Amino acid sequence: MDLLEQSVPILLKGMAITIFLGATSFVLGFGLGGLIALARISRFALLKVLSIIYVSVFRGTPLLIQIMLVYFGLPQLGIQISPVPSAILTFTLYSAAYLSENFRGGILAVEKGQWEAAGSMGMTYSGTLRRVIFPQALRIATPAIGNRFIALMKDTSLASVVTVVELTRVAESVGSSTFRYVEAFVVAGAVYWLINSVLSVGQELLERRMGRAYA
Repeated sequence: MDLLEQSVPILLKGMAITIFLGATSFVLGFGLGGLIALARISRFALLKVLSIIYVSVFRGTPLLIQIMLVYFGLPQLGIQISPVPSAILTFTLYSAAYLSENFRGGILAVEKGQWEAAGSMGMTYSGTLRRVIFPQALRIATPAIGNRFIALMKDTSLASVVTVVELTRVAESVGSSTFRYVEAFVVAGAVYWLINSVLSVGQELLERRMGRAYA
């Protein structure tokens, strides 16, 4: 019990950084993923090819390697970046690749008749996407998007390798100072579980609300 009492302040700080990393990266990745999805369904071949390559690279390589390349690679290009921004940048690029596929799947799942109906009403391509397709695609993709957010929260633990003092790094520090690694990581694991349990409940409530809105 003494370990828990002594570790509460530092664990809370680590939890706050973990939530900050995950939430910030998800919001940025959400926006970037939407743009990549648009490029993927674009009529312009170059945009489509570039988006395919982007998704393939970030989904096909380990996240840990991406983190190391951004953190150690950018300074060699003359771009100085500290641990937290480098982690956010990597998580954003990584999550955007997956979210773009979630968006694209949602868009493709919308019936083609919706496009035709909007066109017959004189709506432009961008107007059809914004007012007709996107709302339905977002509802369809919500479960996958929510799962990606939860996965990203767990992935933030990898930021510890570039000295970001998030929850996993804090647990390691507590374990090394007390020689009670098991208890430290059990507590950290419980905090991750608590965070993701809250996110899961929020996701379920959002899905129900969106389901009622389109019922």
